[in-house]
Amino acid sequence: MVAVISGLYRYPVKGFSPEKLTAIDLLPGSTMPFDRAYAIENGPSGFDPAAPAYFPKNRFLMLMRNERIARLKSSFDPVTTLWRIELDGEAVVEGRLDSASDRAMIEAWIKLHFEPELRGEPKILDGRGHSFSDVATKVLHVVNLESVRELERHVGKPVDPLRFRANIYVDGLPAWSELDWIGQTVSSSQVTFKAVKRTERCAATNVDPVTGERDLTIPRDLMQLYGHADCGIYLEVTSAGQVSVGDALDLAQMGLAFG
Repeated sequence: MVAVISGLYRYPVKGFSPEKLTAIDLLPGSTMPFDRAYAIENGPSGFDPAAPAYFPKNRFLMLMRNERIARLKSSFDPVTTLWRIELDGEAVVEGRLDSASDRAMIEAWIKLHFEPELRGEPKILDGRGHSFSDVATKVLHVVNLESVRELERHVGKPVDPLRFRANIYVDGLPAWSELDWIGQTVSSSQVTFKAVKRTERCAATNVDPVTGERDLTIPRDLMQLYGHADCGIYLEVTSAGQVSVGDALDLAQMGLAFG
């Protein structure tokens, strides 16, 4: 049995749909490039792009409260910063996020589409290297697919792993073994990580990532089944290199090597 990276994803705009990757270069102390690089401010947040700092997710549009975001499929070009939003397979708005006029156009569409849920004028925030993550530390989020499968068996319904909005999905590990990684070193062929924190799930995981419907109760089910609401962990990058789908993970330092 081999522990492998089976999926890589980043989320250019916080709360919106993921971009699937085959490989990505990582730097120490950094997030995945362009992961949560932008966010939609839901009313005045106090965020200063000249001095970017962590703010709680309730300052922005987010799946936990604004589940209709899941019905929007977006794509992002990191070279041109072109962001395109589709609804039901049709393009509804697109523009460059480095253009003030394009951002204003997208913001106007968002205001029209989300007006009942807005606390003020929506504004596209550019973190300028900052990541609008749910945690203050620059990390990557990892989910073990076998843990998701075990949860799925218990709840008796399909559980799409994308509900958990991870950067890295791994396969080949025993269910929930990743929760024992905290404080330990994990490495792929080129990159080393330190496991720093378990991921406590919120109501965003109740939202179907395709339909936008709240059709599960993931945090409650986790608590009832396991006595905690955790699924996934956060890793800090400690050495530069590339990670790719199919890379094996070296867990020998934890006495958990597979092979």
